[in-house]
Amino acid sequence: MAALQTDKKTLIDQPVPPSDSKARVSAFMKGIQDTICAGLETADGAGKFKEDAWEREEGGGGRSRVMTEGNILEQGGVNFSEVWGEQLPPSILKQCPEAAGHNFYATGTSMVLHPRSPFIPTVHLNYRYFEAGPVWWFGGGADLTPYYPFAEDAAHFHRTYKAACDRHHPEYYNVFKRWCDEYFYLKHRNETRGVGGLFFDYQNGVGELYKGPLANKAAAEHSRQLNELPPRSWEEIFAFVQDCGGAFLDAYVPIIERRKDIEYGDHERQFQLYRRGRYVEFNLVYDRGTIFGLQTNGRTESILMSLPPLVRWQYNYSPEPGSREAELYERFLKPQDWANWQES
Repeated sequence: MAALQTDKKTLIDQPVPPSDSKARVSAFMKGIQDTICAGLETADGAGKFKEDAWEREEGGGGRSRVMTEGNILEQGGVNFSEVWGEQLPPSILKQCPEAAGHNFYATGTSMVLHPRSPFIPTVHLNYRYFEAGPVWWFGGGADLTPYYPFAEDAAHFHRTYKAACDRHHPEYYNVFKRWCDEYFYLKHRNETRGVGGLFFDYQNGVGELYKGPLANKAAAEHSRQLNELPPRSWEEIFAFVQDCGGAFLDAYVPIIERRKDIEYGDHERQFQLYRRGRYVEFNLVYDRGTIFGLQTNGRTESILMSLPPLVRWQYNYSPEPGSREAELYERFLKPQDWANWQES
């Protein structure tokens, strides 16, 4: 990975967080967990989240909330965690060596929903905050993984998040949408995980918007083309993250409402289970949140709640030409401008 821009000058220029930063972000992360769980219980109509609180021996803990066997959700988890300590995980030290020697604090809310119907997409959300001495940043995003996709659903999801981004900076969506396409990408399959959404990380108020490892890809190229951004305060970035966190139910619940009554059979169910395998592959091979959680001795059950309850693999599968399954590969698993999609 490319190193985070934290040279001596950048650290001097980087805005200083308020003295109550940790308490405020922690309260926000708990709040979006509460709001999202309540909204999903209403949308599901029957399922309820069960909470499992846990503590981390080295410092911190969290509360995992999982729904199983609902009307809509076969399984879904919405987790809050905050951890602190002296021993920084290797993934952070590699990315940001300037954090060495400082105590760290990290908090976040993460969510993965696996609906029962193949016509309702799996969805992921994560927002996080990290502090270690002079180093701090926000990260997060949300992305959609359909099985039998609809262009209007992808467009609605993207437009909702673009609106949240545009309230804070006209280029946030343009960079973070591209970053999402590049991050949620299975290199060994040469395909995106789904239709994308937003992804951003290491947002500390200074430097370019893109702070990832792929310097020759679209997100980095677009970020470099922007005029030099003035420093953005901790408060400005936190306000942006709050807006994004609050956009989830508006982005996803209308998709549930449009697709929940579509009938399906075993053929569609088996394809859904096969495609869920891609989700497992990404989360176990590439996902940085999984890696961070395991390296910080987080709670394994909570870290791996993102995995679907049922999944299958099939050797050398190829969809039938002209089928809905083939359309997923040929049309939807390729980055495109969903925010400006128009029905033909």
